[in-house]
Amino acid sequence: MKILVFAFLLSTVSMHSQSIIEAELKSSKPLEVTTFVDDDGLETTYYIKQNEFSKQNAKQTLHYTNLQLGPITRVNTFNSLRLNLFYSNFNTVIILDNRLAEIFKIDFNTITPYRNPSHVATGYDTTLWIFNDNTQQLELYDYKTNAVRAASTPINNDVLDIVSNYNWCWLLTKDFLYQFNYVGSMVQKIKNEGFTKLDESNENLVLQKANELFYLKKGTSSFLKIKLPDLLIKQFLLTNETLYLYDLKTLNQFQLKTP
Repeated sequence: MKILVFAFLLSTVSMHSQSIIEAELKSSKPLEVTTFVDDDGLETTYYIKQNEFSKQNAKQTLHYTNLQLGPITRVNTFNSLRLNLFYSNFNTVIILDNRLAEIFKIDFNTITPYRNPSHVATGYDTTLWIFNDNTQQLELYDYKTNAVRAASTPINNDVLDIVSNYNWCWLLTKDFLYQFNYVGSMVQKIKNEGFTKLDESNENLVLQKANELFYLKKGTSSFLKIKLPDLLIKQFLLTNETLYLYDLKTLNQFQLKTP
């Protein structure tokens, strides 16, 4: 009987440890910007301050500003040679090179057929993942040829966030988390348990619910809570096994002990 009780307690402890991911604080540095965008782990930090996009490292700081387009809605830095800035008020995306020089402008107001993207993320080659509010579809849009390479079936749900890499795109809606492949086919659909934001690295996800973060390992459907100190989470970023948390004053870097 004692053996059975011991086995049950051991299995309970094991199950609990698997539902929590430890995070070890590695470094903290002061950073006072409007929006923390990215840190490549090689001393390069991307951020927005007073609607100016900047790329900063130990040698120099580069800036890009386009006041005519209003506030920057989102910046995607997944491809450092083709950064994209989305200005939702003017329905426009600007593509920048690694020197923050403008190399392409996509004004959806002047393109036929008309598109009204609410969310934009990076695709492969000269493509963008856009959620088209007009059709309620996720599209893989080639901005060089003005062609849609792939499109999902209509998604009649409020879109909260989007992340992508060259092969996959994740769409977080009010009710579900969707994963799509590069031909627009849905490969996974998970019920949204109150998450509002997400980020991706190596097909692993971190999602935010209130002031807590959860980890979704590649190929699974179970969310693991990340054990963190009591910090205000304004922005977060996942790079490999490194988690960055920003509270508008300090950028904290944690090492995740993932399963």
